[in-house]
Amino acid sequence: MVYDIISSVANRPDYAKSCTMSNQIQQTSVPLQKEHWSQLGLHNYIKILIIGILFCYLFRDEIQSIIHRWLTDSSWSHGFLIPMFSLYFINQHKEEILRSVRNNELKPNYIGLFFLICGVLFYPFNIVQLQYGYLRPIGMIATLGAIVLFLGGWRLVKYTWLPIVYLIFAVPLPRRYYVSLTMPMRHLAASVATALLNLVGGMEATVNGVVIDVIYKGQQLEPSLNVAEACSGMRLLMAFLALGVAMAYLHHRPLWQRLVLLVSTIPIAIFCNIVRVTVTGFIYVLIHPKYTQGIYHDSLGLMMLPLAFGLYGFLAWFMSSLFIEGSDIVNEDIVVHRHSK
Repeated sequence: MVYDIISSVANRPDYAKSCTMSNQIQQTSVPLQKEHWSQLGLHNYIKILIIGILFCYLFRDEIQSIIHRWLTDSSWSHGFLIPMFSLYFINQHKEEILRSVRNNELKPNYIGLFFLICGVLFYPFNIVQLQYGYLRPIGMIATLGAIVLFLGGWRLVKYTWLPIVYLIFAVPLPRRYYVSLTMPMRHLAASVATALLNLVGGMEATVNGVVIDVIYKGQQLEPSLNVAEACSGMRLLMAFLALGVAMAYLHHRPLWQRLVLLVSTIPIAIFCNIVRVTVTGFIYVLIHPKYTQGIYHDSLGLMMLPLAFGLYGFLAWFMSSLFIEGSDIVNEDIVVHRHSK
């Protein structure tokens, strides 16, 4: 009798389905083995080392020039961080890359070989014939992408294209382009700072290009306040734009929100620089001009970074709080209906 009851229960479709689901849950509950870069194998690391040595030897002059600019020009001192961010981006796709290697899914693509040959030939040709400096480091980065495409195919490019393109932020702009970009930002900062200085009683400020002349309590202040190239905000803009791309990429949010965060880095950096120039003007007039130079000037510039990140974080929080994902709303409705029953 008991045997018949057990048999009848076991033969029920819903019982069999529940057993199948239980087995699936038990199988999925087994922790997956974590991927480690050590699984790549010694032979692959030897290949990477050889390719890296050859790449650095071929582009040694360009690499030395870029590093020298990082060391001597404070506007590009953030360049040392860019390759580290690129390596971190690659590490974010560690599981996909190692799985592709293990399953032999990375196949050579000879389109990459074609671009690799073009890059190798173009580099010395540009040095001798074109002599256009900015194309050399860009060509170097493009050659690196061609190597990845040739050795690993489009699948490897899928996981590494952003880290490779991100290296462009480490390439200093040519001097003439850098100056042409800073001039409009200097004019804007000087104009807004002048308008804000005129709000103070007893102070009269006029702007002439990037030079602010101030009359305070009937006395002309000398020398005039000059919004120099270092105060253009270009340094903050380039560094914050690079970090903004990294943060937008690492944030798990909809694509349109990532684009908003990325685009917002430009007005945030410009606003923070206007604040910097305005505060410098007030210090120059109300306290003492010596506190607007040297280490005081640099310290005020560093203080703009927390302000910039604070505004950036507030924008990210605002979008997360204002826009709720549809799936979350559906889940909340289900819970409410369940409790109401």
